[in-house]
Formats: sequence, C-alpha cells, structure tokens
Amino acid sequence: MDTRQDELRRDLDATLQARKELGKEYEDALVDSFVKRLDARLDARVDRSVAERMDDYEPSHRGRGGRRDRDRPSASGRAGNRLAVVSLALGIPLTAIAGNPETGGFAGLLACWAGIVGVNFAAALGNRRDRRDERDRRPRGDWD
Repeated sequence: MDTRQDELRRDLDATLQARKELGKEYEDALVDSFVKRLDARLDARVDRSVAERMDDYEPSHRGRGGRRDRDRPSASGRAGNRLAVVSLALGIPLTAIAGNPETGGFAGLLACWAGIVGVNFAAALGNRRDRRDERDRRPRGDWD
C-alpha cells in the first residue's frame, strides 16, 4: 500500500476508536468529520490530476497574469494588424499620387488599391495557414 492509503486507513481507525470512546451519540459528527477529510483528499487528488493532464495537453495554457495564451493575439495576428494599419497609412498618399490625372487617373487609382488589397489578402491567407498548421500540431486529448 502507498502512504496515502496508509494515512486514510489511520484516519478511519482513529475515527472508529473515537466512536468507541465517545459512544453512539457522536457517531454522526465523527462520520461527517471523516467524510470532510476524505472529500478534501479527493478534491486535492482530482485537482492534481487535472493540472497534470492540462500540462500534458498544452503546457502554455497558463500565461502571465492568469490570462491564457490562446486569448493573446499571436505574433502573426499582431503582424497582420500592423500590415493593415501601414497599408491604410500608405494608401492615403498613394491614392493622391495615383489618382492625379497626370500620373494615371482612375486606372492608377484602381491599380494602387488592387495592390494594397492583394498584399493584405496574401498576408491574411498566410496567417490563416499558420494558425491551421499550429492547430494541427497540438496534441489531441480525450475530448477532441
């Protein structure tokens, strides 16, 4: 037997000895006390088991400050946001330059924005592929 079972057996023996000494009128209180100790042990064991399973499933579940890592934007997500902001910021002067009738007019404007949309679309597809690859690399658990 392991030490946990030995401790449990000792607690049960102590409870039975106390019942013999105190009599039947304290039986309910002794049983309640023993059950509370048993529940506390079971809760601790379940918590420990769940923590081990979570560590095995995805070690990065616990982030700083209690936030889960999956709630944080990934590096590719942050890069995608930066690209969108930079595209819009550069789109303003490029629109002015390309929309000038002397440099291209409406056709230049369409070409400029087609390029901006194309770059952002390609980046979004790349980020989507990265997330899918990352999801496929995660180990599968019993509930997947």
